[in-house]
Amino acid sequence: MAIKVVLVAGARPNFMKIAPIMAAMAGDARLSPYLVHTGQHYDQRMSKLFFEELEIPKPDIDLGVGSGSHAQQTAETIKRFEPVCLAQRPAWVVVVGDVNSTIACALVATKLGIRVAHVEAGLRSFDRTMPEEINRVLTDRISDLLFTTEPSANTNLAAEGVDPARIRFVGNVMIDTLLAHRQRAASSTLLDRLALASSAGTRPYGVVTLHRPANVDTEPCLGGILAVLAELAESLPLIFPVHPRTAKQIDRFGLRRLFAADGVAPGAAGRGLFAIEPQGYLDFLHLMANSRLVLTDSGGLQEETTVLGVACVTLRDNTERPVTCTQGTNVLATTDPVRILAAARAALADPPTGRTPELWDGHAAERIVAALATA
Repeated sequence: MAIKVVLVAGARPNFMKIAPIMAAMAGDARLSPYLVHTGQHYDQRMSKLFFEELEIPKPDIDLGVGSGSHAQQTAETIKRFEPVCLAQRPAWVVVVGDVNSTIACALVATKLGIRVAHVEAGLRSFDRTMPEEINRVLTDRISDLLFTTEPSANTNLAAEGVDPARIRFVGNVMIDTLLAHRQRAASSTLLDRLALASSAGTRPYGVVTLHRPANVDTEPCLGGILAVLAELAESLPLIFPVHPRTAKQIDRFGLRRLFAADGVAPGAAGRGLFAIEPQGYLDFLHLMANSRLVLTDSGGLQEETTVLGVACVTLRDNTERPVTCTQGTNVLATTDPVRILAAARAALADPPTGRTPELWDGHAAERIVAALATA
């Protein structure tokens, strides 16, 4: 009889990690997957569109947790996920990443005596002010099988006293998704819609993403970052798909003045900081792959730019993905406007060259599935 595995997805980065695992399980008769969408991201572009583009099967159940404080979201996920585990009685619960759904579902499974596998285990920023860091550390402590993406994760887990028999270095499922969909993304018309592409070629531009509370929840920090981005955008147009939460903070602090006029395509206007709606996976991958520079506070984008060979300036004091700096194209700039501007200009003047880290080869999900089937 096939081994029942409950897989949990809750937020946008989770979808890109779950997609290749679901695809690999579909070809392995030893495993029977049951997909749970917690509903932590629930709007059209953050959820439904990603499922369609990444060809993820329709979830077996959507918990509909929605938004709320960290405590509210975690508690609501626990309350709604427990009946699923009691009804399904899986051999494994697989959680991915570091969002609230990750720790909540891992806690439920562990207390019910169900084995937990954590995909993307062992990553550490060593910054306990980050909610994601708390989720990562706690999930790893209670997981039975820890799937890691880079050697630093193995080192971190060993330093924390984790039994090496529980650790599997498998590579990066995010990169599985990127490599599987890069060709499809190349047919995106987004650059045409933004007037960045023409018969003469693609106009140089950069890409911005911001969503971490430390960067967007106070006016001095968000205002300082946006001001320096607007200064950089005087020489290189910057395209900013604005996260809904970040958009609320921009309006709350009256920072729309730093953006180019609404309704003007970047290519037509020539220069400026341009806010656009959040994009689906394929459109955003195309936008990122053709850019000169990415400025971000996202962990996943640090990894994706490394594989794409695109310069990345990370607007954080630390990273839980150090391989993107030691082997990839990522540079930590902190949130100091002076350092951000200097790092961005240096990356444009002398684009960093990196190499693809070990096992970021598009087959991480296959290794995960093989481990689950034989553990």
